[in-house]
Amino acid sequence: MDKLKAMHTFIRIVDEGSLTAAARAMDCSLPAVVRSLAALEAHLGVRLFNRTTRRISLTEEGKHYLENCRQLLTAVEDAETALTAEAAEPAGNLVITAPVLFGQMYVAPAVTRFVQRYDKMRCNVVLLDRVVNLLEEGIDVGIRIGQMEDSSLIAQPLGSMRRMVVASPDYLRRHGLPKHPKDLLSANCVRFSAATGPWWTFYEGSKQFNVAVTGNLDFNQAAPAIEACVAGLGFGMFISYQIAPYLKQKRLKIVLAKFEPPPRPISVVYPHARLLPTRTRVFIDWIKQELQDLKQ
Repeated sequence: MDKLKAMHTFIRIVDEGSLTAAARAMDCSLPAVVRSLAALEAHLGVRLFNRTTRRISLTEEGKHYLENCRQLLTAVEDAETALTAEAAEPAGNLVITAPVLFGQMYVAPAVTRFVQRYDKMRCNVVLLDRVVNLLEEGIDVGIRIGQMEDSSLIAQPLGSMRRMVVASPDYLRRHGLPKHPKDLLSANCVRFSAATGPWWTFYEGSKQFNVAVTGNLDFNQAAPAIEACVAGLGFGMFISYQIAPYLKQKRLKIVLAKFEPPPRPISVVYPHARLLPTRTRVFIDWIKQELQDLKQ
């Protein structure tokens, strides 16, 4: 039995969801896939799948073995790459997604430098303010802000960002500095509905609480909401990278800092449903290096 080939077949069965789909994806016969799995289970002395007439699911032993197989095959691929393509540069297509404003400020410039360095690469940058299903939408790498909810993805940290309340110096002169988040109940708040909506979250010690803010401006994009705050129309709650230039220029001022939620992680995420191509691994290393000091 070719153990590495059997491991690869096992992984494809998991990723494709059935023996038939795995055979189709590998361009081989269904009996060959069945024989490979049977030989692997016989060699290990355990059942890797629970099988019924309608579906298959991993046993507990199968779940543990799956992760070990992925790690082993990735190590084998890395070793072969180091020996046979040490001087080769990454080439091919890569689709990358990120939030709109963060992507414009940080990811797009990093990708531009990546393509300048590796001119055989073709990158498609998709900027969207929604959580994208990487596998379903054919995306190789994503940049996410916030806690990971999709356990099917691998996440590597890039940094962290604060969510903060700001206002213009002019607005604060006219209306005063709030001492507690509840003071916002009587203030005009510019809302960014795609993020926080009408409820702004704060912390007092370890206790979380929400404040229902109101105002005469509501946007579904961050940029115009920020501009309205700069113009002195009220308080706004934004992620720190969104307002970094305005803070530096002193056109906005942070308030209620001691009530801020914990910083939100920024991660580069990618599916581990298959072995990563060299171009994807190289880009992940690149973006981690580019954004390694990203903390605000």
